[in-house]
Amino acid sequence: MLAGDEVVVSKAGKKTYGLDRFFSSLVSQPISGLSFFTLSLVSVQQRHSFPIQIEQVIKSDVEKSIPLPSREVKPKEKRQRGRPKGSKNQNKTQVVLTDELLRIQQMINSLFKLLAGFIPLTYLGLDGHFGNNNALQMARQVNLHIISKLRQDSALYIPAQKPESQGRSRRKYGDKLDYRNLPDKYLCKTTIQDEIQSQIYQATLLHKEFAQALNVVSVVKTHLKTNTRSHVVLFSSDLELSFEKIIDYYKLRFQIEFNFRDAKQFWGLEDFMNLSQTAVTNAANKRLLYGEFISSSSL
Repeated sequence: MLAGDEVVVSKAGKKTYGLDRFFSSLVSQPISGLSFFTLSLVSVQQRHSFPIQIEQVIKSDVEKSIPLPSREVKPKEKRQRGRPKGSKNQNKTQVVLTDELLRIQQMINSLFKLLAGFIPLTYLGLDGHFGNNNALQMARQVNLHIISKLRQDSALYIPAQKPESQGRSRRKYGDKLDYRNLPDKYLCKTTIQDEIQSQIYQATLLHKEFAQALNVVSVVKTHLKTNTRSHVVLFSSDLELSFEKIIDYYKLRFQIEFNFRDAKQFWGLEDFMNLSQTAVTNAANKRLLYGEFISSSSL
């Protein structure tokens, strides 16, 4: 499978190409530094990630010039109930990709040309930042199925089962999914370990912001003594993929984090002092790709 993720490295200077403020998950706030997006081939059998393409993230002028949203509250205009007359359905498969998604799509297309079909790829694993319709459509445009994560409070709907009466249009959305009371018919597996009960649910569900139905897997964990409950919501555009593989492939995506960790700790990803665009790109590639080559050759 193919996995993608972004790594942020801190920089104290002012002249390094691409220097900007990027959000760092390590300190949970924006920092001054550089950002690189990496595509990695992940071996399902070896459980290992092999970085294969790296590109520096440069914020576009449009992103920098977007003003902060105004907090001015405007009075709501009253309108009649129901759908406005003459309004048409939007084709949610026709989306305008952001600069970020366009960059990732171009990287994937470039990778496909490089591989020339030698390694068949079906799935693209991305983190929850890409749990939206635009990212799904980007993946489908390059013939990949996305595996990602939705928000915990995502509004998901069970497809309507009962046909409407004659003379009315077919109803698409059924009941809204209640995460506190998930239907037993969707329960796939239950395990208990160290007083933690884990329940896995899988269903084909609808989201009003997505163009297609989603293969949704919800993992619910409950502490049996305190009754504390938490859950995560994973999804894939492949409606035939089993819940075991959705969970397993999403976990495998984290292997790329070990590449970032090793590149920072052992190969100087945080320490290079190059300034120009080409030199910065070469330095990042050397520390991520060459470091992984050395590590892999010792396996």
